[in-house]
Amino acid sequence: MPAPLPARRAQTRSRRICLAGDVGGTKTILALFETEENDVKCLKKEQFSSSNYQTFTELLTSFLTDAERLQITAVCLGASGVIANGSCKTTNLPWALSSKEIGEQAKTQNVWLLNDLEATAWGLLDLPEHNFVELNPDAQRQPGNIAVIAAGTGLGEAIMSWDGAEYHIIATEGGHADFAPTTEREIELLRYVLEKYPGHISCERLISGEGLVNIYQFLKHINYAPTNPETERHMAEQDPAAVIGEAGVAGSDVLCVEALKLFCRLYGAESGNLALKCLPYGGVYLAGGIGAKILPMLQQDEFMHGFLAKGRCRAVLEKISVKVCTNPEVALLGALNYAKRTAKLML
Repeated sequence: MPAPLPARRAQTRSRRICLAGDVGGTKTILALFETEENDVKCLKKEQFSSSNYQTFTELLTSFLTDAERLQITAVCLGASGVIANGSCKTTNLPWALSSKEIGEQAKTQNVWLLNDLEATAWGLLDLPEHNFVELNPDAQRQPGNIAVIAAGTGLGEAIMSWDGAEYHIIATEGGHADFAPTTEREIELLRYVLEKYPGHISCERLISGEGLVNIYQFLKHINYAPTNPETERHMAEQDPAAVIGEAGVAGSDVLCVEALKLFCRLYGAESGNLALKCLPYGGVYLAGGIGAKILPMLQQDEFMHGFLAKGRCRAVLEKISVKVCTNPEVALLGALNYAKRTAKLML
Protein backbone atom coordinates (compact mmCIF):
# COMPACT_ATOMS: atom_id res chain seq x y z
CA MET A 1 0.00 0.00 0.00
CA PRO A 2 1.28 3.53 -0.73
CA ALA A 3 2.44 5.56 2.25
CA PRO A 4 -0.07 8.10 3.71
CA LEU A 5 0.14 11.52 2.13
CA PRO A 6 1.28 14.49 4.23
CA ALA A 7 -1.27 17.03 5.46
CA ARG A 8 -1.96 19.90 3.09
CA ARG A 9 0.09 22.99 3.71
CA ALA A 10 0.14 26.44 2.21
CA GLN A 11 1.80 26.54 -1.20
CA THR A 12 3.88 29.43 -2.42
CA ARG A 13 4.78 30.33 -5.94
CA SER A 14 8.00 28.30 -5.65
CA ARG A 15 6.42 25.16 -4.10
CA ARG A 16 4.28 23.11 -6.47
CA ILE A 17 2.76 19.65 -6.63
CA CYS A 18 2.99 17.93 -10.00
CA LEU A 19 1.21 14.81 -11.14
CA ALA A 20 3.48 13.03 -13.63
CA GLY A 21 2.79 9.83 -15.48
CA ASP A 22 4.01 7.28 -18.00
CA VAL A 23 0.94 5.77 -19.68
CA GLY A 24 1.94 2.59 -21.51
CA GLY A 25 0.25 -0.33 -23.19
CA THR A 26 1.40 -2.79 -20.52
CA LYS A 27 1.85 -0.66 -17.41
CA THR A 28 1.09 2.85 -16.25
CA ILE A 29 3.14 4.66 -13.61
CA LEU A 30 1.70 7.73 -11.88
CA ALA A 31 3.42 9.84 -9.25
CA LEU A 32 2.88 13.01 -7.23
CA PHE A 33 5.97 15.16 -6.82
CA GLU A 34 6.42 18.22 -4.64
CA THR A 35 8.88 20.64 -6.20
CA GLU A 36 10.45 23.64 -4.54
CA GLU A 37 13.13 25.47 -6.52
CA ASN A 38 15.57 22.65 -7.39
CA ASP A 39 14.35 20.21 -4.73
CA VAL A 40 11.98 17.37 -5.70
CA LYS A 41 10.19 15.06 -3.27
CA CYS A 42 8.04 12.12 -4.34
CA LEU A 43 4.86 12.08 -2.25
CA LYS A 44 3.24 9.05 -3.85
CA LYS A 45 3.98 6.65 -6.70
CA GLU A 46 2.02 3.67 -8.01
CA GLN A 47 2.35 1.26 -10.91
CA PHE A 48 -0.79 -0.14 -12.53
CA SER A 49 -1.44 -2.94 -15.01
CA SER A 50 -3.03 -0.91 -17.80
CA SER A 51 -5.23 -3.73 -19.08
CA ASN A 52 -7.00 -3.92 -15.72
CA TYR A 53 -8.77 -0.62 -16.42
CA GLN A 54 -11.34 0.09 -19.10
CA THR A 55 -10.50 3.81 -19.18
CA PHE A 56 -7.70 6.07 -18.03
CA THR A 57 -10.29 8.06 -16.06
CA GLU A 58 -10.96 4.95 -13.96
CA LEU A 59 -7.25 4.44 -13.31
CA LEU A 60 -6.65 8.09 -12.40
CA THR A 61 -9.63 8.07 -10.03
CA SER A 62 -8.07 5.11 -8.21
CA PHE A 63 -4.72 6.89 -7.94
CA LEU A 64 -6.21 10.15 -6.63
CA THR A 65 -8.43 8.47 -4.02
CA ASP A 66 -6.45 9.70 -1.00
CA ALA A 67 -5.02 12.85 -2.60
CA GLU A 68 -8.05 15.15 -2.35
CA ARG A 69 -6.36 17.36 0.23
CA LEU A 70 -3.43 18.10 -2.06
CA GLN A 71 -3.64 21.04 -4.44
CA ILE A 72 -2.15 19.79 -7.70
CA THR A 73 -0.46 22.59 -9.62
CA ALA A 74 0.26 20.81 -12.89
CA VAL A 75 -0.22 17.48 -14.67
CA CYS A 76 2.05 16.06 -17.36
CA LEU A 77 1.57 12.61 -18.85
CA GLY A 78 3.54 10.73 -21.48
CA ALA A 79 1.17 8.48 -23.43
CA SER A 80 1.77 5.94 -26.20
CA GLY A 81 -0.16 7.48 -29.05
CA VAL A 82 -0.57 10.53 -31.25
CA ILE A 83 -1.23 13.74 -29.31
CA ALA A 84 -3.55 16.19 -31.10
CA ASN A 85 -5.49 19.14 -29.69
CA GLY A 86 -4.98 18.03 -26.11
CA SER A 87 -6.23 14.52 -26.73
CA CYS A 88 -4.70 11.08 -27.27
CA LYS A 89 -6.12 7.80 -28.51
CA THR A 90 -3.62 5.28 -27.18
CA THR A 91 -2.14 2.91 -29.76
CA ASN A 92 -2.12 -0.36 -27.82
CA LEU A 93 -5.04 0.34 -25.46
CA PRO A 94 -8.71 1.23 -26.04
CA TRP A 95 -8.24 4.46 -24.09
CA ALA A 96 -8.93 8.09 -25.00
CA LEU A 97 -7.13 10.69 -22.90
CA SER A 98 -8.33 14.30 -22.75
CA SER A 99 -6.36 17.10 -21.10
CA LYS A 100 -9.65 18.83 -20.28
CA GLU A 101 -11.08 15.81 -18.47
CA ILE A 102 -7.80 15.10 -16.70
CA GLY A 103 -7.66 18.73 -15.57
CA GLU A 104 -11.18 18.46 -14.16
CA GLN A 105 -10.21 15.34 -12.21
CA ALA A 106 -6.98 16.83 -10.89
CA LYS A 107 -8.57 20.29 -10.37
CA THR A 108 -5.98 22.19 -12.38
CA GLN A 109 -5.93 23.94 -15.74
CA ASN A 110 -2.23 23.18 -16.27
CA VAL A 111 -2.32 19.83 -18.08
CA TRP A 112 0.08 18.67 -20.77
CA LEU A 113 -0.09 15.44 -22.76
CA LEU A 114 3.11 14.28 -24.43
CA ASN A 115 3.85 11.38 -26.74
CA ASP A 116 5.59 8.72 -24.64
CA LEU A 117 8.86 9.05 -26.57
CA GLU A 118 8.67 12.82 -26.26
CA ALA A 119 8.45 12.33 -22.48
CA THR A 120 11.33 9.84 -22.65
CA ALA A 121 13.48 12.41 -24.46
CA TRP A 122 12.79 15.00 -21.76
CA GLY A 123 13.88 12.41 -19.20
CA LEU A 124 17.11 11.57 -21.00
CA LEU A 125 18.25 15.19 -20.72
CA ASP A 126 18.77 14.96 -16.95
CA LEU A 127 19.88 11.37 -16.36
CA PRO A 128 23.38 10.74 -14.98
CA GLU A 129 25.90 8.88 -17.12
CA HIS A 130 25.71 5.68 -15.04
CA ASN A 131 22.17 5.17 -16.40
CA PHE A 132 23.58 4.36 -19.86
CA VAL A 133 25.55 1.53 -21.46
CA GLU A 134 27.49 2.20 -24.69
CA LEU A 135 27.06 -0.32 -27.53
CA ASN A 136 29.42 1.23 -30.11
CA PRO A 137 33.08 0.69 -29.18
CA ASP A 138 34.15 3.22 -31.84
CA ALA A 139 31.83 6.02 -30.61
CA GLN A 140 33.13 9.56 -30.39
CA ARG A 141 31.42 12.15 -28.18
CA GLN A 142 30.27 15.21 -30.09
CA PRO A 143 27.42 17.74 -29.99
CA GLY A 144 24.45 17.42 -32.30
CA ASN A 145 21.01 15.92 -32.78
CA ILE A 146 19.97 12.89 -30.74
CA ALA A 147 17.77 10.00 -31.89
CA VAL A 148 15.61 8.14 -29.37
CA ILE A 149 14.11 4.72 -30.07
CA ALA A 150 12.32 2.46 -27.63
CA ALA A 151 11.08 -1.10 -28.04
CA GLY A 152 8.52 -2.21 -25.47
CA THR A 153 4.85 -2.99 -25.85
CA GLY A 154 5.20 -1.03 -29.11
CA LEU A 155 8.03 0.79 -30.87
CA GLY A 156 8.48 4.51 -30.29
CA GLU A 157 10.82 6.99 -31.94
CA ALA A 158 11.65 10.64 -31.32
CA ILE A 159 14.21 13.21 -32.43
CA MET A 160 16.01 15.75 -30.25
CA SER A 161 17.06 18.57 -32.55
CA TRP A 162 20.13 20.56 -31.43
CA ASP A 163 20.25 24.26 -32.32
CA GLY A 164 23.68 24.89 -30.85
CA ALA A 165 22.35 25.98 -27.46
CA GLU A 166 19.47 23.68 -26.51
CA TYR A 167 17.42 20.69 -27.64
CA HIS A 168 14.01 20.85 -29.29
CA ILE A 169 12.12 17.57 -28.98
CA ILE A 170 10.13 16.24 -31.92
CA ALA A 171 7.59 13.48 -31.40
CA THR A 172 7.12 10.99 -34.25
CA GLU A 173 5.23 7.82 -35.09
CA GLY A 174 8.25 6.35 -36.86
CA GLY A 175 7.68 2.94 -35.31
CA HIS A 176 4.68 2.53 -37.62
CA ALA A 177 6.73 3.10 -40.78
CA ASP A 178 7.14 0.15 -43.14
CA PHE A 179 9.39 -2.75 -42.19
CA ALA A 180 12.15 -3.16 -44.79
CA PRO A 181 13.72 -6.65 -45.01
CA THR A 182 17.34 -6.77 -46.15
CA THR A 183 18.15 -10.51 -46.25
CA GLU A 184 16.50 -13.62 -47.65
CA ARG A 185 15.46 -14.74 -44.17
CA GLU A 186 13.95 -11.32 -43.43
CA ILE A 187 12.03 -11.52 -46.71
CA GLU A 188 10.67 -14.89 -45.56
CA LEU A 189 9.78 -13.29 -42.23
CA LEU A 190 7.92 -10.49 -44.03
CA ARG A 191 5.90 -13.05 -46.02
CA TYR A 192 5.07 -14.89 -42.81
CA VAL A 193 3.80 -11.84 -40.90
CA LEU A 194 1.87 -10.61 -43.96
CA GLU A 195 -0.40 -13.60 -43.40
CA LYS A 196 -1.15 -12.27 -39.92
CA TYR A 197 -1.32 -8.56 -40.78
CA PRO A 198 -2.30 -8.28 -44.46
CA GLY A 199 -1.71 -4.95 -46.15
CA HIS A 200 0.92 -3.32 -43.95
CA ILE A 201 3.81 -4.52 -41.82
CA SER A 202 5.22 -1.81 -39.61
CA CYS A 203 8.52 -2.01 -37.77
CA GLU A 204 6.52 -2.25 -34.55
CA ARG A 205 5.11 -5.61 -35.65
CA LEU A 206 8.62 -7.07 -35.31
CA ILE A 207 10.53 -4.74 -32.98
CA SER A 208 8.41 -4.91 -29.82
CA GLY A 209 7.24 -7.50 -27.33
CA GLU A 210 4.66 -8.71 -29.83
CA GLY A 211 7.36 -8.62 -32.51
CA LEU A 212 9.68 -10.90 -30.57
CA VAL A 213 6.86 -13.43 -30.31
CA ASN A 214 6.19 -13.10 -34.06
CA ILE A 215 9.87 -13.79 -34.79
CA TYR A 216 9.88 -16.83 -32.51
CA GLN A 217 6.74 -18.20 -34.17
CA PHE A 218 8.28 -17.64 -37.60
CA LEU A 219 11.41 -19.61 -36.70
CA LYS A 220 9.19 -22.33 -35.29
CA HIS A 221 7.16 -22.29 -38.53
CA ILE A 222 10.24 -22.83 -40.72
CA ASN A 223 11.49 -25.58 -38.37
CA TYR A 224 14.67 -23.70 -37.51
CA ALA A 225 15.06 -25.91 -34.42
CA PRO A 226 12.91 -28.22 -32.27
CA THR A 227 10.71 -26.48 -29.73
CA ASN A 228 11.46 -26.81 -26.02
CA PRO A 229 8.33 -28.12 -24.23
CA GLU A 230 9.23 -26.25 -21.04
CA THR A 231 9.55 -22.96 -22.94
CA GLU A 232 6.23 -23.56 -24.67
CA ARG A 233 4.57 -24.25 -21.32
CA HIS A 234 5.97 -21.07 -19.78
CA MET A 235 4.87 -19.06 -22.82
CA ALA A 236 1.30 -20.30 -22.36
CA GLU A 237 1.29 -19.33 -18.67
CA GLN A 238 3.29 -16.07 -18.67
CA ASP A 239 4.13 -13.11 -20.91
CA PRO A 240 5.51 -14.98 -23.95
CA ALA A 241 7.86 -12.15 -24.97
CA ALA A 242 9.41 -12.10 -21.50
CA VAL A 243 9.87 -15.89 -21.58
CA ILE A 244 11.57 -15.75 -24.99
CA GLY A 245 13.79 -12.89 -23.89
CA GLU A 246 14.88 -14.56 -20.66
CA ALA A 247 15.57 -17.91 -22.34
CA GLY A 248 17.42 -16.17 -25.16
CA VAL A 249 19.68 -14.22 -22.80
CA ALA A 250 20.29 -17.35 -20.70
CA GLY A 251 21.04 -19.42 -23.82
CA SER A 252 18.72 -22.18 -22.59
CA ASP A 253 16.58 -22.52 -25.73
CA VAL A 254 17.93 -22.58 -29.29
CA LEU A 255 14.79 -21.06 -30.82
CA CYS A 256 14.74 -18.25 -28.26
CA VAL A 257 18.42 -17.48 -28.79
CA GLU A 258 17.95 -17.21 -32.55
CA ALA A 259 14.74 -15.18 -32.16
CA LEU A 260 16.56 -12.72 -29.92
CA LYS A 261 19.50 -12.47 -32.33
CA LEU A 262 17.19 -11.66 -35.24
CA PHE A 263 15.27 -9.22 -33.06
CA CYS A 264 18.51 -7.43 -32.14
CA ARG A 265 19.56 -7.20 -35.78
CA LEU A 266 16.20 -5.70 -36.78
CA TYR A 267 16.34 -3.31 -33.81
CA GLY A 268 19.80 -2.22 -34.92
CA ALA A 269 18.68 -1.81 -38.54
CA GLU A 270 15.75 0.44 -37.62
CA SER A 271 17.94 2.43 -35.21
CA GLY A 272 20.32 2.98 -38.13
CA ASN A 273 17.41 4.03 -40.37
CA LEU A 274 16.35 6.63 -37.81
CA ALA A 275 19.96 7.81 -37.52
CA LEU A 276 20.23 8.35 -41.26
CA LYS A 277 17.09 10.48 -41.18
CA CYS A 278 18.29 12.91 -38.50
CA LEU A 279 22.11 12.46 -38.37
CA PRO A 280 22.29 12.21 -34.58
CA TYR A 281 25.91 13.09 -33.96
CA GLY A 282 24.90 13.59 -30.32
CA GLY A 283 24.03 9.90 -30.13
CA VAL A 284 21.31 7.29 -30.50
CA TYR A 285 19.57 6.31 -27.26
CA LEU A 286 17.66 3.06 -26.76
CA ALA A 287 14.95 3.25 -24.10
CA GLY A 288 11.83 1.15 -23.54
CA GLY A 289 11.28 -1.91 -21.42
CA ILE A 290 13.06 -4.45 -23.61
CA GLY A 291 16.52 -2.95 -24.06
CA ALA A 292 17.76 -3.20 -20.48
CA LYS A 293 16.34 -6.72 -20.13
CA ILE A 294 18.21 -8.09 -23.15
CA LEU A 295 21.32 -5.94 -22.70
CA PRO A 296 23.76 -8.90 -22.88
CA MET A 297 22.41 -9.76 -26.35
CA LEU A 298 22.46 -6.14 -27.50
CA GLN A 299 26.13 -6.01 -26.52
CA GLN A 300 26.91 -8.83 -28.94
CA ASP A 301 27.43 -8.27 -32.69
CA GLU A 302 23.91 -8.50 -34.13
CA PHE A 303 22.60 -5.08 -33.10
CA MET A 304 25.61 -3.09 -34.31
CA HIS A 305 25.78 -5.19 -37.47
CA GLY A 306 22.21 -4.17 -38.29
CA PHE A 307 22.90 -0.56 -37.30
CA LEU A 308 25.95 -0.20 -39.54
CA ALA A 309 24.75 -2.20 -42.55
CA LYS A 310 23.90 0.91 -44.59
CA GLY A 311 26.05 0.44 -47.67
CA ARG A 312 27.64 3.71 -48.82
CA CYS A 313 26.50 5.46 -45.64
CA ARG A 314 28.18 3.03 -43.22
CA ALA A 315 30.95 5.55 -42.56
CA VAL A 316 28.35 8.15 -41.51
CA LEU A 317 27.26 5.95 -38.61
CA GLU A 318 30.51 4.33 -37.50
CA LYS A 319 31.45 6.98 -34.91
CA ILE A 320 27.95 7.71 -33.59
CA SER A 321 27.36 6.78 -29.96
CA VAL A 322 24.64 4.18 -29.35
CA LYS A 323 23.58 3.89 -25.73
CA VAL A 324 21.03 1.79 -23.86
CA CYS A 325 19.15 3.60 -21.10
CA THR A 326 18.82 1.33 -18.07
CA ASN A 327 16.52 3.61 -16.04
CA PRO A 328 12.99 2.11 -16.25
CA GLU A 329 11.33 5.39 -15.17
CA VAL A 330 12.89 7.71 -17.73
CA ALA A 331 9.50 8.63 -19.28
CA LEU A 332 8.00 9.39 -15.86
CA LEU A 333 10.97 11.60 -15.00
CA GLY A 334 10.67 13.24 -18.41
CA ALA A 335 7.04 14.14 -17.79
CA LEU A 336 8.07 15.69 -14.48
CA ASN A 337 10.96 17.51 -16.17
CA TYR A 338 8.65 18.98 -18.81
CA ALA A 339 6.06 20.06 -16.23
CA LYS A 340 8.69 21.73 -14.05
CA ARG A 341 10.15 23.68 -16.95
CA THR A 342 6.84 24.65 -18.50
CA ALA A 343 5.05 25.50 -15.26
CA LYS A 344 8.00 27.68 -14.22
CA LEU A 345 7.48 29.73 -17.35
CA MET A 346 3.71 29.94 -16.98
CA LEU A 347 3.01 30.25 -13.26
